[in-house]
Amino acid sequence: MSLTSDPPLDKAAGSGAEREDYSALKVVPVRNPWRWAAVAVTAVLVAQFAHGLITNPGWEWDVFADFFTTRTILKAVWITIQLTFYGTALGFALGIVLAFMRLSRSPFLKSVAFTYIWAFRSIPLIVQLLFWFNLTYLYKRLDFGIPFGPGFFSFDTAGLVGAMSAAVLGLALHQAAYAAEIVRGGVLAVDGGQLEAAAALGIPRLRQLRKIVLPQAMRSILPNAANEVISLFKGTSIVSVMAIGELFYQAQVIYGRNGRVVPLLMVATVWYIILTTVLSIAQYYVERRFSRGATR
Repeated sequence: MSLTSDPPLDKAAGSGAEREDYSALKVVPVRNPWRWAAVAVTAVLVAQFAHGLITNPGWEWDVFADFFTTRTILKAVWITIQLTFYGTALGFALGIVLAFMRLSRSPFLKSVAFTYIWAFRSIPLIVQLLFWFNLTYLYKRLDFGIPFGPGFFSFDTAGLVGAMSAAVLGLALHQAAYAAEIVRGGVLAVDGGQLEAAAALGIPRLRQLRKIVLPQAMRSILPNAANEVISLFKGTSIVSVMAIGELFYQAQVIYGRNGRVVPLLMVATVWYIILTTVLSIAQYYVERRFSRGATR
């Protein structure tokens, strides 16, 4: 029996031979025939769709080209952008307030915020828009003064709330309910231990929120917020029930006159795709900025 730790010569030689045998093996990649079959079927379907899109005369691409950049359509695109911008800005401003009301320690503020979110998420957007559009039916005049007392000055609601302002108001109040939950979820995603450490260091609460909470919460807020903005942008088409000249409404008006339904719908569709793509690119760069230093 050997007292050393050296292996016997025959075993060492055998292990070397085995290593030589393994190195001589041929590596064969895993074959995925069903994957290639799925790729082939999908490619054929995409090619058929593209071929029909180009060759089918029913699409009437000449009519599409005539109306795509007309003054009426461009003006409608601008109105759609305005509705999206104002609805998003006002909606998220109010949503941030509601989110922190729900996160507050006051039972009254939490109850008010919860009731607002519950109500505006429950009522369909089209009902809200029509309600604000017909506000003058309930309130002929708005008085400002002492609560339950005399008013100092007043406004006529017929001139105050027009179609465009009613649309912005309805979109913003509806958006605020969803924005509040998005912001609240982002704030709750931040580790509470960081706030405890900041409080122990004597950092003021406002500075904690601005320098510690929000920069980290934005990583969770941005993807959902961007989805809501894109949904609101496409959802502006619903204000066509108020006869506002946004993109979808103008497309309806034009094809109602000339009967070219499909090409006018494609005009609206392509504009929606272009603007949604722009929003998606902006989302990518904003997310990249706020994800600096984070492990992905």
